[in-house]
Amino acid sequence: MRCLNEKIHLHTKISPLYLFCVSFSGLEEVVFVIQSQRNSYHARRGEQRRVEILQQAAELGQGNPVVLLLHELSQYEGDWSVLPALPHLSATYGQSASWFFFIEEETRVLLSALLQVLNRYPVQEEWFLGKRLHDNDASIIHHYAFSEDPASFGYPDPAAGWAVSTLLLRRLAERIQHEHLKSDFTIDLKHELALYIWEEGNGPQLTAVPQFCTEMRDNCLQCIISIYMNTDNSFSYVFVAVKTCQKFHTERVPVVKATWEKDAGFLEFYSDVLDASIPTISLGVPNTERGHCGKTFAILRRFLSKAVPKADWLVIVDDDTLISLPRLRRLLRCYDPKEAVSLGERYGYGLVQNGYSYATGGGGMVLSRVAVSRLVTSGCSCYSDDAPDDMVLGRCFTALGVPITHSPLFHQARPDDYSESLISMQQAISFHKHWNINPVAVYKQWLQDTNPRDEL
Repeated sequence: MRCLNEKIHLHTKISPLYLFCVSFSGLEEVVFVIQSQRNSYHARRGEQRRVEILQQAAELGQGNPVVLLLHELSQYEGDWSVLPALPHLSATYGQSASWFFFIEEETRVLLSALLQVLNRYPVQEEWFLGKRLHDNDASIIHHYAFSEDPASFGYPDPAAGWAVSTLLLRRLAERIQHEHLKSDFTIDLKHELALYIWEEGNGPQLTAVPQFCTEMRDNCLQCIISIYMNTDNSFSYVFVAVKTCQKFHTERVPVVKATWEKDAGFLEFYSDVLDASIPTISLGVPNTERGHCGKTFAILRRFLSKAVPKADWLVIVDDDTLISLPRLRRLLRCYDPKEAVSLGERYGYGLVQNGYSYATGGGGMVLSRVAVSRLVTSGCSCYSDDAPDDMVLGRCFTALGVPITHSPLFHQARPDDYSESLISMQQAISFHKHWNINPVAVYKQWLQDTNPRDEL
């Protein structure tokens, strides 16, 4: 490996003197960052992936890479959003590494193929590599960015892995310490990372690499293993709470009954009025146009009471949530209900400034009984009945040290709001909203199993 000192004037926000390597020699110059999670199931999965990579590297004999678990970098849970972790990665590995390669727990990598790919790209340049996704239509989850030509902007499929050259990572690490993000919210991490790297045209766009795959092909350097890695065959009882109100009794509740209600063992509809035809339960909390925090906390207290059957898990959904309960039960076999678990599609608020994460409500919030008990007994509560319930729960769980566990199978929006190539590879668990769609048809296309597998 040959290294040179050279001045880089392309980006004046950082020191102009850089030590960079002209050639990339082997795995010892690659830092693998496994985007792991703190929940015990995910921590085990991440460690298994690390062991596999190191064993494969030893057999290959082309250097030993650094393999990191993202959740172990610091005590800050917000590191999952990557940007807060960049200064640490840069300071610790920025002088010895040429590439940083981010993968998910489910991603298996063929190291020999990865070396061949990385050797094609000069390390003295800024590179952002991955499997390219794009929007077909302007999407609400991406704030309708690039609305005139949504397909023009590419962002990486995280399951296929994505790589950045060290030169780029060091600049991003410097920038994140001195600039405020345009939004306090982290909604779709892969898209927001691509936007941050692109920097309105001042940084690189994603370079599509055909060998970064999520399906098996001869030239792929990855393969994706199933997300359903069941730890046992036990059956967990699930209690479903549906939040509704009088004005949606005739519009949304019939959709629930026509689609997924039949798969619920225990289910109650919580409304602002009693309606024996559904039936609904009134918790004595007036309806609010937004937030619903008062209603949600009343549901939490009821779940722990003797008024409902005792269950391992509580699932809180909106009346316009579409969900596959059989798929959810299969996923829950991976998790220990004796742990405090908060599961769903994870969003973040103020994560660069020590904020908090939360499971977004529309896609469904899944809580273990232990998690509900810890929250209720902690005294953490709503600051108003119409406060955003999912964000308040996230703030409370963060204060309690309960991690928010992410699953990409939950969705806050409709199928059309996501990259088709991404969701077509999934067995989705939920979608949300009835805007401009036939919700029954969406349920049948995306969530209904034609040949349901045995859940017991």
